[in-house]
Amino acid sequence: MDARTENPARNEVPVAFQWDLSGLYSSDDGWNTELKELEVDVKKYASFAGTLGKSALQLWSCLEFDMTFSRSLEKLYTFAHLKNDEDKTNNLYQRNFEKVMMLVNEASKASSFIRSEIMSIPEDKVQGFLAEKELGFYRFHLEQILRYRDYTLSEKEEALLAASGEMGRSMRDAFDMLDNADLQLGAIEDENGEQVSLTHGNFQSLLQNYDRRVRQEAFHTYYKAYESHQYTYSTLLAGSIKKDLFYSRAKKFSSYRAKTLFSENIPVQVYDNLIDAVHQNLRPLYKYFGLRKRLLKLDELHMYDCSVPIVEGINWHMPFEQAAKEIQAALSPLGEEYVEQVTRGLISDRWTDRYENKGKRSGAYSSGCYDSNPFILMNFREDNINSVYTLAHEAGHSMHSLYSRKNQPYLYSDYTIFVAEVASTFNEALLTRHFMSQDIELDMRIYLLCREIDNFRGTLYRQTMFAEFEHRVYEAAECNEPLTLETFKKIYIGLLELYFGPEVVLDDCLHLECFRIPHFYFSFYVYKYATGISAAYALTDRVISGGKTELNDYLGFLKSGGSKYPIDLLKSAGVDMLSPEPVRTALEKFSTLVDELEQLTSNL
Repeated sequence: MDARTENPARNEVPVAFQWDLSGLYSSDDGWNTELKELEVDVKKYASFAGTLGKSALQLWSCLEFDMTFSRSLEKLYTFAHLKNDEDKTNNLYQRNFEKVMMLVNEASKASSFIRSEIMSIPEDKVQGFLAEKELGFYRFHLEQILRYRDYTLSEKEEALLAASGEMGRSMRDAFDMLDNADLQLGAIEDENGEQVSLTHGNFQSLLQNYDRRVRQEAFHTYYKAYESHQYTYSTLLAGSIKKDLFYSRAKKFSSYRAKTLFSENIPVQVYDNLIDAVHQNLRPLYKYFGLRKRLLKLDELHMYDCSVPIVEGINWHMPFEQAAKEIQAALSPLGEEYVEQVTRGLISDRWTDRYENKGKRSGAYSSGCYDSNPFILMNFREDNINSVYTLAHEAGHSMHSLYSRKNQPYLYSDYTIFVAEVASTFNEALLTRHFMSQDIELDMRIYLLCREIDNFRGTLYRQTMFAEFEHRVYEAAECNEPLTLETFKKIYIGLLELYFGPEVVLDDCLHLECFRIPHFYFSFYVYKYATGISAAYALTDRVISGGKTELNDYLGFLKSGGSKYPIDLLKSAGVDMLSPEPVRTALEKFSTLVDELEQLTSNL
């Protein structure tokens, strides 16, 4: 699909370019039948209420039912959300998604007694249960639950909080619909004098256009749309934060950050070490912006100048099939079995929904469930190198999920978000290594080197800035400061000035960037991109410079799912994230890349 093709309607997209969801459900009727069955089964939770402390066998029976029900519900949800994301304007799949979300919330409410009852069992008695063979399989699962003893409310209070879940996601849903369905981003005139409609999918491509007038116009037109809705966006984000604070306060956590870190057993020092390390290593970033300004021969460097390739005359064009082949070659250090599976998934097994269409969710992700293939949503652009890297990134997620599901039971197959970005970034590092190992001209080497630098900048520095923004706005809210448009602007502008330094002119509209980041509705997620790239590059170096043992350690990490706490999983693979060293090492690598760029371009 050519990058200039106008967005087709969903029914105009060739089937070969769509993901194949038939392994989940062959028809909507099959989905509806299972939905109705689960709507009946959810009522069976009530039969276990008040009985979990009677015996280890009774507790086991409840956990078995819960796992079986959850596995079936996950399958229903996966199909519904994938179909909904194909076209946000499709009323049928909007309704189906709402139906399954109502069941998700009903199940959450119906099962909410489980955790509180388990934690109400006296300590000596529950330890006796854990010693019995029936609960051997569930030991780690129960230990994870029992950690929450101090943060668990009464059964009625837990049920009430669970019942509020559907209401609690309304801010996120409203943002999603506004940003993907209702927002009109406008149009600009490209370098050939043709009108191009702005979309979330082509915005980054336009910012890489060599014509500065096109970049500037795309940038300001894009943010003009956000300016027209800035009060709505700020209200939605403030509402989402207030919702989070309600839940953390109800559970008696000291802060919402503490609540989210506790869920994965991540010490707060990991978060703070990340921000401190980046603050101490901003000079190489400023140096890079200075190099970019000089090489682009600009009097002023603006944000819309920070993505365009430094070397002119390189027109990137790589169709999806070729991108899959390059990824196949790049991943060869991971072994024949890994490469064969990922190649089959991307092409013949149709894991990927490849291209943008009208109403399709923006961005990219990997999804799926225990009883399905992994699935990758893409908005692939042949004219944007980032699309190739995004495909490799999401393939990393998908292979992590596939290996985990093949080697772990359902209960322990889900890995936590903290380790989720490791496999994806690992693949990106291998892709760069593959491209740079080829016999390429100086201009292409500079181009790829800048791409690697920009990947570090976008993943390590930018995501840390986002993480610091989240920390600051949540702290403000927890100190009862009003979360107004001006509050968000003040915090975000201060961080932009810190992270971009003296070399970048910050346009007034840039404060609006904080309102277009979907991850802020999944709070305290973004820091994991930065820790993920740090762990990934440490593991990449270990695998490339090592042998079979190091490779097996890494593949063992992919196969381990959620069978251990994330810090322990990474330690088993060979990296200690309690130490600041992985982040510092990644920042040193960034500095080395900038120095290499300076050397390669010294005569330009």
